[in-house]
Amino acid sequence: MKAMQHLMILLLGVSGGWGGAALANAPADTLRAQGAWGHLLLNARYRYELVDETGKETAHASTLRLRMGYGTPALKGLRMYVEVEGLQAVGADRYNSLRNGKVRYATVADPEKAELNQLWLDVLLVPKTRLRVGRQRLTYDNHRFIGNVGWRQLEQTYDAVSLTSRLLPAWILEGAYLWRVQNVLSRQQRLAAPLLHLVYTGWRAARVVVYGYWISFEEQASASRSVQTYGIRLSGSRPVGDQLTLRYTGEYAYQMDYRDNPNDFAVQYVHAMLGLSVRQHGWVVTASGALELFTSDRGVAFSTPLATLHAFQGWADRFLRTPPQGLRDLYVSLSLRRGRVQATGIYHDFASDDGQLAYGRELDLVARYVVSPNLSLLVKYAAYQARSWSVDVQKYWFMLTFGF
Repeated sequence: MKAMQHLMILLLGVSGGWGGAALANAPADTLRAQGAWGHLLLNARYRYELVDETGKETAHASTLRLRMGYGTPALKGLRMYVEVEGLQAVGADRYNSLRNGKVRYATVADPEKAELNQLWLDVLLVPKTRLRVGRQRLTYDNHRFIGNVGWRQLEQTYDAVSLTSRLLPAWILEGAYLWRVQNVLSRQQRLAAPLLHLVYTGWRAARVVVYGYWISFEEQASASRSVQTYGIRLSGSRPVGDQLTLRYTGEYAYQMDYRDNPNDFAVQYVHAMLGLSVRQHGWVVTASGALELFTSDRGVAFSTPLATLHAFQGWADRFLRTPPQGLRDLYVSLSLRRGRVQATGIYHDFASDDGQLAYGRELDLVARYVVSPNLSLLVKYAAYQARSWSVDVQKYWFMLTFGF
């Protein structure tokens, strides 16, 4: 509580000194230059989350997340950025944050904490190339393997050195070495994780990505999460007539045990998506169908320990841990967008990777309205119906985001 109070005083003091009017057009969570003095970010996100889960008392979480960052202007090829964030319950706090001991309630993984979210130094001495050292936000592609878990109130960041280069035409070279992760519970884990991510943009039909991730958790208790993963991803879109666009994604990855992992396994990942977008009278309607498959071997399933897990296999978060029998997620989605309004519905059917076990089904719904460049509203719903995995759960969210 005291840490959050100190953060609130810091935020109010700094915002008053800089003056809010100069930042009125800066969107939430986006750095914008505001003059020769550098960059400033201020963001507030209020969320009410209700979780009705079989076997637990209903959770009610009313929380406010505040985030502030400052980045210096580039000087002789160097640039620095610092960002702090904190979370406070404002009203209902009847929920299990996984750190507050309220285990009789359903889980809402948003603990009341204040933390240093980012602190990095950029070195910009080579054209079209950036070297970044320090605690940083790091994401690749759709966040399936390396993500920041931006949905949770406290995000996931990494202590790392990372490189991004666009020096070669049509190529993006990205690499990193991670030595620590600070997760959404504001807990830190030691890593030894080199990452390699190569993107080719010279093919009109698709964006091509090849990657290798070698993730080792240094604490013995987490050694079974250490994995090495190699994969390729293709994603693109093609016009079909004046008002139709075909969208597609294909991805394959192969994974094995790594370093001190006590298990011996070799598993695979497949993701295939096909969709069609229609533009008519100001509306954009997109329908798609997809398969995401995690295989298993010797009781160990394919895993993505540094992913933005909430974005996949349903927003009810029943599959943050892949079942030992693997996972097959067949899903369809429908999205509508017009102006400042967007709505999406997704239906999932979950089973083991061989289809012999029916895990359950889920319906996800979300709608977002952008009131202004500074303010947006979001409502969201998830309902998981269990068959042979986990328990029934329904989740409701209301979120208000303000940034300047």
